[in-house]
Amino acid sequence: MQAPTSPTIERPPEQFNFAAHLLALNATRAAKTAYVDDSRTMSYGELASRVRRFAAALPALGLRREERVLLVMQDCVDWPVAFLGCLYAGVVPVAVNTLLPAADYAWMIGHSGARAVFTSMNLLPTVQAALAASSPLPVFVSNADEAALPAGVRPFAVLADRGANGDEGAITAAATHRDDIAFWLYSSGSTGKPKGTVHTQGNLFMTTATYGRHVLKLDESDVTFSAAKLFFAYGLGNALSFPLSVGATVVLLGTRPTAEAVFDKLVRHQPTVFFGVPTLYALMLASPALPARSALRLRRCTSAGEALPKDVGERFTAHYGAPILDGIGSTEMLHIYLSNSDEGLRYGSSGKPVPGYEIRLVNEDGLPSADGETGELQVRGDSAALMYWTNRDKSRATFIGDWLKSGDKYVRDAEGWYTYSGRADDMLKVSGQYVSPFEIESGLMAHGAVLEAAVIGTLDADGLTRCKAFVVLKDGHAKGPDLCSELRSFLKARLAPHKVPRDLVLIDELPKTPTGKIQRYRLREREAAKT
Repeated sequence: MQAPTSPTIERPPEQFNFAAHLLALNATRAAKTAYVDDSRTMSYGELASRVRRFAAALPALGLRREERVLLVMQDCVDWPVAFLGCLYAGVVPVAVNTLLPAADYAWMIGHSGARAVFTSMNLLPTVQAALAASSPLPVFVSNADEAALPAGVRPFAVLADRGANGDEGAITAAATHRDDIAFWLYSSGSTGKPKGTVHTQGNLFMTTATYGRHVLKLDESDVTFSAAKLFFAYGLGNALSFPLSVGATVVLLGTRPTAEAVFDKLVRHQPTVFFGVPTLYALMLASPALPARSALRLRRCTSAGEALPKDVGERFTAHYGAPILDGIGSTEMLHIYLSNSDEGLRYGSSGKPVPGYEIRLVNEDGLPSADGETGELQVRGDSAALMYWTNRDKSRATFIGDWLKSGDKYVRDAEGWYTYSGRADDMLKVSGQYVSPFEIESGLMAHGAVLEAAVIGTLDADGLTRCKAFVVLKDGHAKGPDLCSELRSFLKARLAPHKVPRDLVLIDELPKTPTGKIQRYRLREREAAKT
C-alpha cells in the first residue's frame, strides 16, 4: 500500500511584509467585522486604514526600521493596529505580558532598547513607574481621553486615527525580507527569567501555512475567541494570524479569562472556534455557571500551554459535542507543531506532527529514542525563532542547527502518537525508574473532587526521591485526611506503587505563569526553604 504523501507547504516570497500581506488578503472585505472587543467593533476596512495611519505616524516619533517599541496593552482593537502598524513600517513591536510588575517592564525596556511604549489606561501607572526606573520614552495610551492624561502622555488615537495628518497613503509598506526581524515575544518564564525571542516576518506566514491551514482550517464564516492573550505566541496566532488570514471575525477579552468572563463571550458573541488552555477547561467544567450545549455554537476548540488531561477533554466534548484539538507549541516555534486534528483525535495524547514540521525524540545519550521509550522532543520547521536577544549561551543550547530543543519529554507509540511525559527538568527518578509528574497529575484529576494537581520530587530521610502531590479541590469538597487517603487509594488502583505520592497536600491554589502553566519549580523552592 502506497504511503500518503505529505501536503505541500506554501512559503512566502523573499520580499515579504506580513502586515501588507494581511491587508491585501482582506481588501475586498472592508465592511466585514474584523474585531469585537469589550467596547468597540472594527471592520476590515477600518483595520487597514488605522494600520496604515499608525505606520505613517511612526517616523514622526523618530522611529526607524528595526528599532523596538514596547507593546504592553490589554487585548482590544488597538492591539492589532499597533502590532501590524509596526510590522508595516518595519518597526519591531516587543509584545509583553500585561500582568508584570514595574521592575520587569523596566528590565524589558532596557533589554530591548525600546524607543516608545504603547499601553492601556489601567496599566499606565505601572508603565510610568517602570519608566521612572529606566529612560523616559514617548507613551501612547489606548482608550484614553487626551485631556485626562498626564503631561507627556498621549492617546493612541493620535497615531491610529490622525497619524500623518490623517493621510494613510503617506507611507507604503516597508520592503522587508521574509527573514527580517519583525517582532519579539518574551518567553513566559515557567522555569525562571523570560528570554527575548526574536521572530521574522516570514514566521507569521509559516504558522498560517502549517497549523492554520492543515489543522485549524478556519474560513471567513468563523467567529473566533481566544482566552490566551495576544501577547502570547499561542494567542497571537489564535486572534491575529489565523483568523485574519481567512477574513474571520475575532472576539477579544481585555480582562482576565475567568470561567465566567469566558462564558459571557461564548454566549454573547457565539464564537464557532474557541482557544483555551487545560486549566481553563477544567475550571469551566467545574463551574456551576457552565452554559448548556444549546446556548453555544462551538464547532471546534484547541488547547495548548500544557498537555490536556484525558478526562478533561472527554468531559468537555461530552458536554458540548465540540472536539478539543490538543497540541504543543512554544514561543520559540511561534505556535503549535504537534497536534491532534480532524484526521485523528486521541485524548491523552498531543497528537502527531503538524504538516511542515519534523519531530524527533532523543535519549540522554543524544541517540534516537525507540518507540515506547521516553525522550526529549526536538522539532524543526520554518517558523523557528532566530535567537534569544543578547543571550548567546541560551541560544546555542536551544537552537541546535535546524533543530530546536523543546525541553519536553515525550513517548511515541508504534502508530506515531506522541504522549507528554513532563518537562525535562520536572522528570523524577523514583526507585531507579523515571516517573512523569504529568502521569500522576492526570490520575489525580480523574477523581471527581480534584480540580488541579502538581507533583514534585522531595528527598526522604534516607536521601531518596519520593513523589509529593499538591492538590486543589473543586468547590464543595472539604479538605481532610480521609480525602487524602481516598485519593491515594484511587491512584493505587491506576498506577504502579512507586508512582503513588507518599505525601499529598491539599492547597487553595497552584503557582502558575499567566499562560496557565504550573510552575513546579516554585513548589520545589518552597519545599527546599522548609529544610
